[in-house]
Amino acid sequence: MESFSLLIVGVSGCSFLIFQWLFHRGIPWVSACLSSGFSRLDHKQRIEWNTRAVSTFHAVMVGLFCLYIFLFDEATKEDPIWGDPTLVQLNVGITTGYLLSDMLLMFYYWTSIGEKYFVIHHLAALYAYYFVLSQGMLPYFANFRLLSELSTPFVNQRWFFKVLGYYKLSKPNVVNGVAMAAVFFLVRIAVIPVYYGDMYSVYGTDAFCRLSVAGCIAWILSSLCLDVMNVMWMSRIIRGCLKVLQSSRCVKAKTKQKN
Repeated sequence: MESFSLLIVGVSGCSFLIFQWLFHRGIPWVSACLSSGFSRLDHKQRIEWNTRAVSTFHAVMVGLFCLYIFLFDEATKEDPIWGDPTLVQLNVGITTGYLLSDMLLMFYYWTSIGEKYFVIHHLAALYAYYFVLSQGMLPYFANFRLLSELSTPFVNQRWFFKVLGYYKLSKPNVVNGVAMAAVFFLVRIAVIPVYYGDMYSVYGTDAFCRLSVAGCIAWILSSLCLDVMNVMWMSRIIRGCLKVLQSSRCVKAKTKQKN
């Protein structure tokens, strides 16, 4: 049984408590101060609002940290499997606390925010992160995966606009929709060949042979599981974009007829 360092346990534990506090206290207070629409939401909508706001906070913090590691951490570039995992472990520890907090909230408020695909996503990620945190393996690939969080704020913002009553063809909605589709594609879909190309490039190396069987299985299965879900979500985004474009054409056609 692999052990976790006190630092990792502390970071994950503090992360869990902070995200719980944000959901129950921090986000409701900030939202009431900044958005008049928050007070008009019903109980179910407020639960999802708080969850998505916490998700956005986590995504921005972790995503930017990931980008920094990806660009400037030479240790993980030189040895993608066993390079110094300190920075990546800190980031993964923060995400682990968030995922545990989010799952607890999903189960508790299942009728409001429960979603089986998110549970599968969280469990697959936690399964892989266990090996990153306990053995320090695959820091480059773990960080690569976390880059996908950069698309989350746009996905959440789409829901915020919807619940606040923004017209779906309004400029803020359209701009966010285009950004959401573009960023989601770039950080979750377009990178798939690069990710598996990097995976293939280390296959059979001495570093790869040092991986445990359980670690390899966790790496491959979690990667496949997450990518299948990313493709599914991308298809939903594409269908949504097509509906918006179709609606836009209908509006323009009706405007021309009136003129």
